[in-house]
Amino acid sequence: MRKFRLLCAVMTLVYTQVPLRATALTAALDIPPIPTVAPAHNTAVAPGITLIPGTFPEGQQPDGNTVIFTAPDGLIVMDTGRHAEHTQQILDFAIQTKRPIKAIINSHWHLDHIGGNPRIRNAYSDVRIYASGALEAAKQGFLADYRRDLEGALQQEPNGAQAPGWRNELAIIAAAPPADERIEASGAYLIAGRRLFIHLERYAVTAGDVWVFDPDTHVLAAGDLVTLPVPFLDTACPRGWKRALAGLSRTRFNLLVPGHGAPMRRESFETYQRAFDNLLECAAVPEKPGDACVDGWLHDAGQLIAADDPQRVRKSMSFYVAHSLRAKPESIVKLCGTRPARG
Repeated sequence: MRKFRLLCAVMTLVYTQVPLRATALTAALDIPPIPTVAPAHNTAVAPGITLIPGTFPEGQQPDGNTVIFTAPDGLIVMDTGRHAEHTQQILDFAIQTKRPIKAIINSHWHLDHIGGNPRIRNAYSDVRIYASGALEAAKQGFLADYRRDLEGALQQEPNGAQAPGWRNELAIIAAAPPADERIEASGAYLIAGRRLFIHLERYAVTAGDVWVFDPDTHVLAAGDLVTLPVPFLDTACPRGWKRALAGLSRTRFNLLVPGHGAPMRRESFETYQRAFDNLLECAAVPEKPGDACVDGWLHDAGQLIAADDPQRVRKSMSFYVAHSLRAKPESIVKLCGTRPARG
């Protein structure tokens, strides 16, 4: 189980949160990091909505996209990144616009989406955090295991090149505050004077994923329910993720902002959804070679990943087919919030 957990971390939790496990295992598996394509600068995606794109520098852990909603009483920040440099862009935006940050909405508990929460709270002590309750469970499960791995690595290499990053990860886990406003169900919220529809998906990318729809601009902020160049499947329930994408498709959005990657119109989202559904269908047929499923993703995602290195995409997707989509049934049912059948 420990070996499987560490192998899983080579992929999305390398790409979305885990530098430790990437270090030796990525080298051993010859899996280079995948840079995510995103806009180069802060972008006004609609009136009153600004994107601070996440970055994915070579050899570093990424930051997820941040979406800022300007409200009558201040700013609503969806996802706060991992690194101080990313969070500083959020704080700088607040200073430039002369508006306080009144609320944080976390799409899910991965560290590249919650890492800036304490820094923002230090600057705005009355900020309210809206999130599902999945972080608390993750702190007792996946993040507890990750913390022990980090601590063990630091004992072995306290002055290694990766040590500062490991300590930063430990600090994020330790400081991550729980939700002030726990999202238990989907519904309309009035936050800082702005009306938003907040939706909760259970057992999709994580045990609790939040996405936001702005009815005034028809912008949908999807969190990691949409990620490029591949879906990050380590902590995911595949069938729950498919169900969540179907929910997104029923929403009348004009523009969707993913958790990683550039904003997309409905046609591009439909391409992503079709590629995802086909990927799951392929992986569910044991007789189909894993390479056929990978080829299918590369073909179906098409222009969505045209700017990415196809060999890097292939290697990451090959891992996911083998270790996530075709994982042991007991591992999948656990991520889907159910217990394996006995007998």
